[in-house]
Amino acid sequence: MRTFNRTVANPGSLATGMVGVPEGASIELDYRLEAVMEGVLITGTARSRFEGECSRCLDPVSDSLEAEFQELYRYPEEAGDFGDGAGTGTETGEEDEDYYLEDDLLDLEQVIRDAVVLTLPLTPLCRDDCPGLCVECGAKLAEVESDHGHEDPIDPRWEALRTLGEEFGER
Repeated sequence: MRTFNRTVANPGSLATGMVGVPEGASIELDYRLEAVMEGVLITGTARSRFEGECSRCLDPVSDSLEAEFQELYRYPEEAGDFGDGAGTGTETGEEDEDYYLEDDLLDLEQVIRDAVVLTLPLTPLCRDDCPGLCVECGAKLAEVESDHGHEDPIDPRWEALRTLGEEFGER
């Protein structure tokens, strides 16, 4: 077993619709490599900061994230065909889901990418009670009074009923 602490630069595309880790930002990795019967088991944590915009008011948002990951990298000889299809994963369609050591090297990029992107918030908020934007004028509701000059909108489908009520009220 070996433990490592490394800092790497974000290669890019670690993002969801509203937030992401900036390209080139540092990602701190703490991980442990363990030799097991099937290959090398890697367990670790990735830490970084994400940036984006609030899903309600569109203000800038920035916070730290911590993503845990664990993956088994199989030995290359397990990827070969042993004549009966054993070890290839073709019976169950698993060949695309497995990771393999390549010349005693393992590529952590996809594992870290998956862990970090799944940790990013889908609807980030600048604060938990963010009221968002006014649907009429787009003003930030946190910065204006609750009644900031808009009348209650009348649904055009009810306009005929309102006029009918005014006609009967005039008698």
